[in-house]
Amino acid sequence: MALNKTSANFTPYKYDLNIYRGCEHRCQYCYAVYSHKFLEDADFFQNVYYKDGIAQALDRQLSDKKLKGQLIGVGTVCDSYQPLEKQLELTRECLKVFIKHKNPIYISTKSPLIERDVDLIEELSKITSVSVSVSITTLDEQIAKKIESNVVSSARRFEILRKIKDSTHALAGVHLMPIIPFLTDNEKNLEEIFKTAKKLKLDYVVTDMLNLYGETRKNFFSFFHDVFPEIEDRLKALYSNSRSINAYKIELAEKIRKIKKRERFVNHRLKAKREKNRLKQVSMFEEE
Repeated sequence: MALNKTSANFTPYKYDLNIYRGCEHRCQYCYAVYSHKFLEDADFFQNVYYKDGIAQALDRQLSDKKLKGQLIGVGTVCDSYQPLEKQLELTRECLKVFIKHKNPIYISTKSPLIERDVDLIEELSKITSVSVSVSITTLDEQIAKKIESNVVSSARRFEILRKIKDSTHALAGVHLMPIIPFLTDNEKNLEEIFKTAKKLKLDYVVTDMLNLYGETRKNFFSFFHDVFPEIEDRLKALYSNSRSINAYKIELAEKIRKIKKRERFVNHRLKAKREKNRLKQVSMFEEE
């Protein structure tokens, strides 16, 4: 089986496609590190697994009428553009299947390898809704190299989005997540990301604060102890109870609201409607 039905109620898609298990990006905040336990493998960042025959399995599933027109999240747990993808081209083959079935997709990535597939993204975006989201957490490259040690610079990630905007009909936007308290949540960093998105005429910026559960919580606190000891106590105090987290969320949401208002940046809603026998996409998120 290629597609999994998601249990989350906050995503714009109900099904996702994750071709790879494990990730070489080495993002210290990654919420998916727990997944290697099912493989009895402790090295999520080093040992990347892939699903052989994934394109054929996807083709069979999308042939089911119940899935026709369903928005599919691609690479929502582990990036579909792992270094291994350069040789295997599994994601590229899956894009061809989406084109065959005229199926709308929502791609999440941090990798410039997606630029290789601009031709297929353009072909698909001409016939249905396509969105490409790139995660950008900070414009401070020194911090970025510590928390995302094997990812291209934030400036390079904005360049990926610029190319998607210039070369395809797809929506393109930023996943400004996770916002890490006391590290990347300062107003200057958040404001500059929104300003850059506005300058590039991106379609949306989606935000979320750092969530720490299970294995991610354990790994992240260990990382902070070693790399950002001056912030460790404040971070642990914040995540010690739900009341403090909820208060922080309210404060962060208000900060972002004010920034968006100053920058006149609006996220829109994704709609797919018929217009001259083709789908027209306007936006992916609620207007704010």
